[in-house]
Amino acid sequence: MARRRPKGVLELGWAVIESAATGRAEHVPTDQIYPEDVVRRIAFQAGGGHGWRISALSTPRAKAPPWKIVVITGAPSWAEYWAPALAALPQDREMIVVDRPGFAGSEPVEYVGDIRVQAQALMPLLETAPNQKLLLVGQSYGAAIAALMAANRPARLQGLVLLSGFFGETGPTGRWLVGLGSKLLKWAPRLVPRDLKNAVREVRDQHTQLDHLHEALARLRVPVHVVHGDADDFAPIETAEQLVAETRTRRPMAFRKVEGANHFFNDGPAEMVLELIEDCLPKPVDWKGLGAATWAVVKARLPRFSRARAKPAAATV
Repeated sequence: MARRRPKGVLELGWAVIESAATGRAEHVPTDQIYPEDVVRRIAFQAGGGHGWRISALSTPRAKAPPWKIVVITGAPSWAEYWAPALAALPQDREMIVVDRPGFAGSEPVEYVGDIRVQAQALMPLLETAPNQKLLLVGQSYGAAIAALMAANRPARLQGLVLLSGFFGETGPTGRWLVGLGSKLLKWAPRLVPRDLKNAVREVRDQHTQLDHLHEALARLRVPVHVVHGDADDFAPIETAEQLVAETRTRRPMAFRKVEGANHFFNDGPAEMVLELIEDCLPKPVDWKGLGAATWAVVKARLPRFSRARAKPAAATV
């Protein structure tokens, strides 16, 4: 039987430590759980002129489906925690979940603290097949990076989802973890695995880069969906609500509060997180119904002419 992946931020931290000790990039190798034709590990070269090798998990499809969904993960950035959602994805959808630069199977080893550089490096993820539409999802720390990627106006981008977005303010659990991690980095840095070290530095220093996030959101022309759990003790829901209320955008951002949900939507049933993402896809237009409704309005506004016709005048001799 395959080993269970730890859940939650504390167990995730322990998984990172255990993986580093054994030299693995994944805590539970995905290929031991899912066949390669269901969930496949891929790699690509980073954009922006960077020579890094970036690792990701994908859903192989014989033919490009109508929608491609790209997920930019949080900190620490481990795509393997999205494997159940990838496996449960319908065949008419494609999904790619990335290990961001500096995490898991991705290069570099060094810390990449600038979210603009990370956005440049991950732009190749947004390439699509002909006529394929694109939805971009940014999770936690990845939300700000996804916003910068969306601001570059990739072709066929139809929407941006900020899922459990982290926007500089930590909740009780986040403060405790970042505080503990900062102390370890100061007094015993060699004992902290790379992924935990980079995650702590990212979360601790992100507040200095929020101007880039606000600027990116102001330039977006596509719908932006902010989805947040009201039980999130890592990234407070109040911060997400404040972002929606105070950020000037070309079109209003849609906010959805998920009752009882914590910071890790992908820890729950795969169907739940997939349903939340699916709800953010643009709904198809009922052109037939729209045409009938439009004609009814036009017809109601047309002048009403009497059907009675005037009798012809009597002929004279």
